[in-house]
Amino acid sequence: MKKLNVAIIGQGRSGKDIHGKYYRSTDNQYYNVKYVVDGDEYRRSVSEKIYPSCKTFANYEELFALDDVDLVVNATYSEMHYPITKDLLLHGKNVLVEKPFGRSRYECDDLIKTAKDKGVVLAVFQQTFLAPFYQFVYDTISSGKLGDVKQINIRYNGFSRRWDWQTLQKKCAGSTYNTGPHPIGMALGFLDFDKDARVVYSKLDTALTSGDADDYAKILITAPNKPLIDVEISAIDAYTDYNIKVQGSKGTLKAKPSVYDMVYICDGENPERPVIEEFLKDNNGNPIYCSENLIKHIESEKFAGTAFDIGTAKLYEQLYFKITEGRDMTVTPEMAADIISVIETVHAQNPLPLKY
Repeated sequence: MKKLNVAIIGQGRSGKDIHGKYYRSTDNQYYNVKYVVDGDEYRRSVSEKIYPSCKTFANYEELFALDDVDLVVNATYSEMHYPITKDLLLHGKNVLVEKPFGRSRYECDDLIKTAKDKGVVLAVFQQTFLAPFYQFVYDTISSGKLGDVKQINIRYNGFSRRWDWQTLQKKCAGSTYNTGPHPIGMALGFLDFDKDARVVYSKLDTALTSGDADDYAKILITAPNKPLIDVEISAIDAYTDYNIKVQGSKGTLKAKPSVYDMVYICDGENPERPVIEEFLKDNNGNPIYCSENLIKHIESEKFAGTAFDIGTAKLYEQLYFKITEGRDMTVTPEMAADIISVIETVHAQNPLPLKY
């Protein structure tokens, strides 16, 4: 199997410790890191040690003249995702761009059109769709095991403060642009990317951040005859014990990337009770509370792997065969564009003051 030559633009946390970790792992049977681009001299020197056979550049435009680059990974600052990706596509390069895909739906659609016009592959690094915990929850909902699902809560919360570039609106940052593509993406996924999905309520705010971007977000999304999805991304919640909670007519499921717990009932084991219009009473005539002991089933199991290992490996494997054989990928640019549409809508509904 011929390995594809990769150029990575950016050696921050994503380029070095997420994409780079995959490239250096045994899961990588498909790629060879041949070029690394970063404006920082120290990071370039580190890259040359990590990838002894690679060549480094300070400017990504050096890649344009090279005919041995099969894939470029754009792991730059968020506000640079659109202009650099478009530049690469116009020069005939296949591109994997980090999330967020862009700042606006216009930017995303423009990149999709540019890739099609140039006949190159464009992919977005939204590997959470391939994470075991997301796929398990999606499959469980689809199976009907939880009955008619009424509500899904998605929480990406913690109790912490940031003061880096990811707190600045001018950098296309903040919780919804940085973290949001994961929970908002899952929300749209649970709605099967229904074209009639809409944001029915949203609120953005700043709490602990030192910057001017949001670190608190509440977003309610739904579609006709679909569950209500309650998305929360908060820097001031120290007590959330799940990332996803599903409430259905037959049970409840909660899951984190590492483990799930589920309580559910089965058809036929709890026959329907007739409605009693009069007040309930015991054998002596005293009023009693309406209650019963349902026959319930309880499951709990750990997941093998997360979005950062299995999810990343699956996405890169799919991308390899997309480039070499034209196979479809689970995560499409159109899906990533729908996610940005939600984020753009939420920001339009909740403009925050610019301070920097």
